[in-house]
Amino acid sequence: MVSQLGVDELLHVFSFLEARDLLQAAQVNTVWNEVSKTKELWRQLCLRRWSSCRASQMVPGTQTWKQYYLSRSELEFRVESGRPEDFVCKAIAGHTGQIDQLAYVSTNEYRFDGREKSVVCTVSADCTVRAWDLHEGTEIWSSPVQPAPLVNLVTYPQQQLVITVDTQGLIKVWKAETGCEGASFSLLTSCAAMEAYDRPEDPFLLVVCAEGNLRTLMVPQLKVVSKVTTFPHASLGFSGSPDGQWVYVFPQHLDLGPQVFYIQSLLDPLEDEPPVSTILPVNLASRACWAPGEAARLIVMHRNSDCTQMIVTTFELKAEKCRGRTNTLVQQMVSFPLPDTLMPPHLMQSHSSQVILLACGSKLVLFTIYGRHLTTFQDHQRSITSLWVDANRVITSSLDLSLRIYMWNKENKIPALKSCYHLLGGSHRWASGFIHVKSDSTSIVAVEARSIGTSILRSYCFKVRHN
Repeated sequence: MVSQLGVDELLHVFSFLEARDLLQAAQVNTVWNEVSKTKELWRQLCLRRWSSCRASQMVPGTQTWKQYYLSRSELEFRVESGRPEDFVCKAIAGHTGQIDQLAYVSTNEYRFDGREKSVVCTVSADCTVRAWDLHEGTEIWSSPVQPAPLVNLVTYPQQQLVITVDTQGLIKVWKAETGCEGASFSLLTSCAAMEAYDRPEDPFLLVVCAEGNLRTLMVPQLKVVSKVTTFPHASLGFSGSPDGQWVYVFPQHLDLGPQVFYIQSLLDPLEDEPPVSTILPVNLASRACWAPGEAARLIVMHRNSDCTQMIVTTFELKAEKCRGRTNTLVQQMVSFPLPDTLMPPHLMQSHSSQVILLACGSKLVLFTIYGRHLTTFQDHQRSITSLWVDANRVITSSLDLSLRIYMWNKENKIPALKSCYHLLGGSHRWASGFIHVKSDSTSIVAVEARSIGTSILRSYCFKVRHN
C-alpha cells in the first residue's frame, strides 16, 4: 500500500504545476484542496507569468495571489478575445470643441478589489480641460473657460497632476482629483511639444518652444532650471528615452543633424557650460522612437545624403564620465532603406528591442531594426491616425471609424503580432473618424471626431472579475 504524501511533499510536487493543473489537483480531496491554496504557490505562478507583478498590488483583506491570478487571467482573455460580452462601450460627450489631446491620469496597475478606475483628462478648443471616469462614462470635473484654446497636456499619475498648455504658450498645473488650479508659467511663444517625467522624488517637465528653446521645469512649481537654444525658429519634434536619461530633439524638414541631450545636465546645469549633448550624423530626420526593451536605443527615420530614399538608422547612446566630465558615446548599430514601393510612413513606434512599427496610409507595417520585413496588415479602409503600442498589444485608430486590436506573441525570439478583432465607433452620418487612441490595463479610449467640428470620447471597458 502506497503511503500518503505529507503536506511538505505535496507542496514540493505542486510547485511544478501550472495553474490549470493546480486547480484540477484541488478537486482530489480536502487535503489537496487546502495545499493547493497555499499563498506561495500562486505567488510564484503570478511572478512567472507577469514579471512586473508586485506585492504592492495586493490589497490586504481584499484579494489573495490566487484571486489575483484568476482575475488577471480572465481579464487578459477578455482583452484578447474582444467579444461583445467582454466589454462595455460608452459614448462620453461634454466638450463643445474638438478634443486636441488626451492622457490617462490613473495608474496602469492591475487591481481587482472593486476600486479600480480608469480616468483620462482631455484638452479642447473650447478652452477647457476635463477629467472623465471611463467605467462610469461620466465627467469628474471641468476647468473654468481659459483665455485661449488648450492644445496639449501631459499627466503625472504618481503625483496626480495634469499639466496643460494653450495656443499662447501658457502652461498650467491642475490637481487631477479635483481640477484645482496650481502654478502657471508663460513661454511667451507657442509650445511645440511637452514631455512629462513622473519621477517619485523630483518630477519635471521638458518643453520645446516654437522659437527653438528647450526648457526644463520642476513640477509642480514650474520653476525653470535650464533653458537651451537648440534649432532657432525651426519646427521641432522631440522624444525622451525610456530610462529618462536622454532627450532627442530634431528640426523637421531641415537639413540639420538632430541633437540628443543628456537629461541630467539639463537638471543640474553648470554655470558657463553648455549641457552635455551630441549631434547625430543623419540628414532630414522626420520620425524617431526609442526601443522600450533597451535603456537608450534610438531609431531615427531620415533621408539619405542625396534625399532620394528614406532610411531607418538605429543608434545606442551611453554616458561616460572622465575626469569629472560627462561625455556622450554614440554607436550606430545598423541602417536600412525603406522599400520604394512603401508609402512614406507618417507614424513610427517600436516594440521590445528590435521591432519597428510603421503606419503608412491605411497599412501597418512591421520591420526589424535590421530591415527584415516581418508583416503588413491592411485591416483599415482609410488612413491610420494614431498608434498605441505596449508590451501586450497594438491598437490603431483610423478615419474609417474603427479601432484594430493586435496582440503580441512573445514566444519567439522576435515577437510576432497577430490581428485579433476590431471595435467600431458611432454612425458615419455624425462622425468623421477616430483621431486618437490610448489604453490602460482595463480600458481603451479613443477620440471620435464629429462632422460638426466637435469631438466625443468613446470608451471600451473590459469586464473584471471582482473578489
